[in-house]
Amino acid sequence: MIRKLYDWTLSLARSRHALWALAAVSFVESSFFPIPPDVLMIPLIIARPRDAFKIAAVATIASVLGALLGYYIGYGLFDVLGQPILDFYGKGSEFEALKTQFDTWGVLAVLIAGVTPLPFKVVTIASGVLHFALVPFVLSAIAARALRFFIVAALLWKFGAPIRDFIEKRLGLMFTLFCVILVGGFVMVKFL
Repeated sequence: MIRKLYDWTLSLARSRHALWALAAVSFVESSFFPIPPDVLMIPLIIARPRDAFKIAAVATIASVLGALLGYYIGYGLFDVLGQPILDFYGKGSEFEALKTQFDTWGVLAVLIAGVTPLPFKVVTIASGVLHFALVPFVLSAIAARALRFFIVAALLWKFGAPIRDFIEKRLGLMFTLFCVILVGGFVMVKFL
């Protein structure tokens, strides 16, 4: 099923409505959809390098709006929609531990999930369940998603198709290492 969704999402890049499709995929990915917008964004930017930053902006704005939907799912619809979504991603049983970590890390959790391959929707839903302050949530979602999408856009704009394989295979790892270093820095400062 995931493979069919992936192929369908990729086929949208060839559509004349590709930017609208990117906005839709970015929106739903932040709240429940399993395929990241990068799958659509990468071929779009390769096809239209002059529009790279416009494409990144569309993905960012739609993703943050989708994050607000994820927040609302957690805030008001957790039993009906939130728990089934978490169960689908195999995070339902880990949710209590996630809530404890989220209470400790807050904004940093949103930032890390927003730039790494971690399912961003899990954090958006958790933010709503925990009634995380909306302004810090939105600001950290904007920062994280803009960082992620604009770095991808800049790399593709500068290097074109040859960088695509690196992005698809290793950029998630690079963002994850960046976040580990960032968290490590915060932990070290806390203990110094």
